[in-house]
Amino acid sequence: MGFSILPLMDFIARRAFLRAGLQSHTVALPSDDGSGGGATIHYWAPPGEPRLPPLLLIHGFGPMATWQWRLQVGPLSRRFHLIVPDLLGFGASSSRTSPAAAAAPSETAQAAALAALLDALPGGVSAGPRVAVAGTSYGGFVAYALARVAGPGRVGPVVISNSDLLKTAEDDAALLQRAGGGFARTADLLMPLDARGARRLMELSFYRRQAITLLPDFVLRQAVQQLFTDKREEKIELMKAVTVGTDEFKVTPLPQDVLLIWGDHDQIFPLDKAFAVKRCLGENVRLEIFEKTGHVPQMEDPARFNKLVLDFLLASQAPPPIDSTA
Repeated sequence: MGFSILPLMDFIARRAFLRAGLQSHTVALPSDDGSGGGATIHYWAPPGEPRLPPLLLIHGFGPMATWQWRLQVGPLSRRFHLIVPDLLGFGASSSRTSPAAAAAPSETAQAAALAALLDALPGGVSAGPRVAVAGTSYGGFVAYALARVAGPGRVGPVVISNSDLLKTAEDDAALLQRAGGGFARTADLLMPLDARGARRLMELSFYRRQAITLLPDFVLRQAVQQLFTDKREEKIELMKAVTVGTDEFKVTPLPQDVLLIWGDHDQIFPLDKAFAVKRCLGENVRLEIFEKTGHVPQMEDPARFNKLVLDFLLASQAPPPIDSTA
């Protein structure tokens, strides 16, 4: 058996979650027909009923939800009751008891599953204070869908990071061109199985060069094959099920306060899309651009990301000032 870096990556990520007071949980959601064959969602959260306002963190399409949010859970857990799920088809969550028996969930179906998760949490999270939501990349699609479907009475302020809600088939084709050839479809780019593909994906995702790309080919190849062979066909179907960019998906303004974050060197969803998304989301949107940052600002500039998100969420929760002249 060759050397693998995945156990170390998993250990680092899990340690961050455990230090933040989060524990691993699994909940079975009821099926639509009551047959008991519904989805199973794995999530991280503190034990017991919430003592702080709830905040739902929604990961993107990359592997390891814990890895994507490991630099946020410590600072955010001091002020919020964090809920960090694996979306359907990712990590330890499953779409169905028999995945082949149902179509892959769209981002709207993912949002519905998260709403059901909130209903199933101890203390009835969904019945208490409004849930703040933060989503990155694909998770931004889901965060938007959840905020729109659940409404402002249930979902409060929304953070959307590097998520092109206006993505089209032409944008996908342009992404493959930026990747430099050799990729027949976006699934091959976003779920590489060789060292070359992994390095190219990292170059497109990060502005700064990542140390992992300096690993020998055989180590990197083994790591990506372990990461991206798990549920590979299911994830390919998830990509096909995305409705963003189709007639089924229309971006309309959100009544909630929205913080839109974008890296200025994002090559997955280029910066010019940020301004278009902002215009479509309404008047309650604030756009923050991270300089010298790529597709994952929460990983490349975590200190600024965490402060910005905390300040935004806490300000959105604060009661309006009393008008002394009234």
